[in-house]
Amino acid sequence: MIEIKDDWCKGCKVCIERCPVGALEESDRLNKKGIRPPKLKEKNECNFCRLCELICPDLAITVIPDREVKKDVKKILLSPTGGK
Repeated sequence: MIEIKDDWCKGCKVCIERCPVGALEESDRLNKKGIRPPKLKEKNECNFCRLCELICPDLAITVIPDREVKKDVKKILLSPTGGK
């Protein structure tokens, strides 16, 4: 899930232009500043890379990965090297 604080957005469109999978588009509605903030496309392939969140100069985007999409990470214990 991507949470966008519409009223924080200044409309720079950096998130839309830089999304590696093209998951964002301009919204149909205006915020308090008269700007069209970004929104997720209805059909998107967002992989929760968080690039939009990291590059947003206004901190208007928060990425919350879906639990079912999140893969379990296997922890591998390394054996110690060297002597005793």
